[in-house]
Order: sequence, then C-alpha cells, then structure tokens
Amino acid sequence: MGLFNKMFSGKNEENQPKRAKIQWIPLASIGQLDEIAAASTGKTQVIFKHSTTCGISRMVLNMFTSSYALEVGKVDMYFLDLLANRDVSNAVAEKFQVMHQSPQMLIIKNGVVVAHDSHGAINELLLDNYV
Repeated sequence: MGLFNKMFSGKNEENQPKRAKIQWIPLASIGQLDEIAAASTGKTQVIFKHSTTCGISRMVLNMFTSSYALEVGKVDMYFLDLLANRDVSNAVAEKFQVMHQSPQMLIIKNGVVVAHDSHGAINELLLDNYV
C-alpha cells in the first residue's frame, strides 16, 4: 500500500486479509527437470514460464501472484526466466511435450503435465484442483 493510501484511506494493513506469498524456486538448469518429474509423484509441481521483457507476461504474473491462495508447501512453484534460460525453456517443451508459449504455466503430477495454459488463461487454472 502506498504512502498516500496509508495516510488517507483510514485502513491499516493489520486489518487487511493476508495473501499467500509464493515461494518461487528458480528453474535455471535442465537437470532440474528430472528432479521436478520425480518430485511430482509425491507433490504437485508447477512451472511458471515468464518473459521478463514482455508487458503481457508481467501483467499475467502480477494477476496470478495477487490471486494465489494455496497454503505454503502444497505445491512446489518453479519460476523460469525465459530470457536468461532459453535452453531450459526448450527442454521443458521437449520433456513435457507441451508447445512453448510465454507466459505459460504447467502443472505436473506423476511425471506428466496434467494441465497447462498460457497468457490470461493461466489465471483460470485452479491449482486447488491439482493438489
């Protein structure tokens, strides 16, 4: 909340509902993909692919993070910076047999992608359904 809003809104942050904070795991190496597939047999794994220079990708990321409400530890959330890790992004598409898009979210269980979407449709994926 900005300084202006704090001064004039009459609301204080202590009375505001707490939003769940995403504990992002950086996805920066191809080797992590085998770890993600293996871990997905016990816990849902999520990969969020983001282009750091794309305004649409930033908007979708902001919408997703502002509505995220899962309890800590329910899923593992991986964040892939596409520009810094293009080779990893290509490997994600190959390993999980999903055409590359940006932004894109993949939900992985038992070693396979059970749901994925891109752009604004990311916010329509209900993670609760895959936990």
